[in-house]
Amino acid sequence: MTMVIPDIQDWAGLDADARADALARPALDQSGLADQVASILAGVREGGDQALLDYTERFDGVRPAALRVPAETLANAADAVSPSLLVAIDRAMARITAFHDAGRPRALAMDTEDGLRCEARYAPIEPVGLYVPGGSAPLISTVMMLGIPARLAGCSQVVLCTPPGPDGEIDAAILATAHRCGIDTVIRAGGSQAIAAMAFGTASVPACAKLFGPGNAWVTEAKRQAAATPGGAAQDMPAGPSEVLVIADDGADPVAVAWDLLSQAEHGPDSQALLFSDSRDLLVAVRKVLPELASQLPRADVLARSLAHARFLLVADLDQAITLSNRYAPEHLIINTRDANERVDGVTAAGSVFLGPWTPESLGDYCSGTNHVLPTYGHARAFSGLSVRDFMRRMTVQRATPQGLGTAGPDAVTLAAAEGLDAHRMAVAYRLASLP
Repeated sequence: MTMVIPDIQDWAGLDADARADALARPALDQSGLADQVASILAGVREGGDQALLDYTERFDGVRPAALRVPAETLANAADAVSPSLLVAIDRAMARITAFHDAGRPRALAMDTEDGLRCEARYAPIEPVGLYVPGGSAPLISTVMMLGIPARLAGCSQVVLCTPPGPDGEIDAAILATAHRCGIDTVIRAGGSQAIAAMAFGTASVPACAKLFGPGNAWVTEAKRQAAATPGGAAQDMPAGPSEVLVIADDGADPVAVAWDLLSQAEHGPDSQALLFSDSRDLLVAVRKVLPELASQLPRADVLARSLAHARFLLVADLDQAITLSNRYAPEHLIINTRDANERVDGVTAAGSVFLGPWTPESLGDYCSGTNHVLPTYGHARAFSGLSVRDFMRRMTVQRATPQGLGTAGPDAVTLAAAEGLDAHRMAVAYRLASLP
């Protein structure tokens, strides 16, 4: 497939429509998707395990002997994984655990008045469902990114679904990582049908309160529909195709920048890679080397399609680059500039930020410690990357003594009267009248 790389655009010379197009994401073709996903969800709700197996055979071309992976298989999976990979998994898990544990929410208790105690308590969501996409390689990192915060949150009931391979089994590295994360319910199923099973439950798959994890358009739509269905499971965040935006100055290495762009563009044909720079020479150099590097990769056919959505934008200065980045709100933002540590203070909308020439986005995908499950498609304006807090419920508690009621109660009476809610008012006024 011929690789067409878009031209460099000068922001100063673009009119309003051209500027909007320069920051536009690829349009998603989802014609008929909602109805097809709704049919699958209904099928699994009605048909349970049998429907889940039927859909797995239909979409993945294999019918597993059983949906749930036996406990013994999970426990022994590490024996089939290379020692070097296990070491890398353990080291990555240690960093991810340390970072996520440090950000774990803590309980709060305080007196807002003498005799009026308010608390915030956190409890794990139970059960939770984790989705790990399939594909040409096992997504070991996604197991860690989902399983570690679930464990730190104290979730005791964790279900993991992932598509089986051609042999009907799940890659040993996925199973070994799940076992290391304390997950004992692993299901051989993927796609919309797996989301349906976790959202509504089957004989083999417990119904979950909330679902987590990335996926294709079918998975994303299934999560959305399940969350909108009474009795269905909540979803972690809205999502779309993966994306990266690189801000670089004339000191950046063009080849390193190109690899950063390619590392996200290779996810899928709808993925987007953008480069903003105040150096035309850098833009030219990166644009020139991209096809050569992309042609060396196994996913060159995917890159030929996704790079058609790439953007190379010449900006007046790096302040403008940051402003435009905030407008775009990328999933991943790389600031490869001399003053990256200072530039990050201006970032207000991004899923995860990577600073300087030695911080490729791939570190965050695998092992730096942060989470790679991030809001995409502009949702970074309002949503955050996955953390321990997402696996917990926050519950407030309050207790008033007669003194506390006497101090705060008159305010409640006044506010309830202003809102015209007399039962609210009387619930307080009656007690106030009874105070000694």
